Amino acid sequence: MPEPYRIIRSDRKTMQLSIDAFGRLTVRVPRTTTDAAIAQFLSNHAEWIKKHMPPPNQRIVPLTQREVYALADRAVKEIPPRVGQFAAEMGVTYGQITIRNQRTRWGSCSGRKNLNFNCLLLLVPEPVMDYVIVHELCHLIHLDHSKAFWATVEKFMPDYKTRKAWLDEHGGAIIARLP
Repeated sequence: MPEPYRIIRSDRKTMQLSIDAFGRLTVRVPRTTTDAAIAQFLSNHAEWIKKHMPPPNQRIVPLTQREVYALADRAVKEIPPRVGQFAAEMGVTYGQITIRNQRTRWGSCSGRKNLNFNCLLLLVPEPVMDYVIVHELCHLIHLDHSKAFWATVEKFMPDYKTRKAWLDEHGGAIIARLP
């Protein structure tokens, strides 16, 4: 049986198992359930647990707060020069660049031409990071996701769909590493 596992007692009527992307097992049980009953429930569902537990090499490893700060420090040094390079190639100007650790966005562009980038971009392949940078710079031309916007992205990065697909497939697991 995987150890440790988390037990959540509540006003529910049934027992339930769940396994998250980190490989953590949670057992939700009625408030009055005994430890012996929980152990029996886990034993009865050992095959299900084995089947659904991600292999250790596929589990998401959470970042420590220290690692997030280190990523942010690196991002402040590494992302702005890349933005400057692409902006010069594209002939656009921008305001400030801010580095954040966000759970929902890789980047954003404000109406005041300020750019925000997620420090977790340092954990994606460089071509994918470049896609996010070009994507946000294209918002300086089109503040929407219209056909014209995507045509502009394609003009400056013809293979953007491959890079975007990588981010769509793997990005959630990277963001899930935030503490």
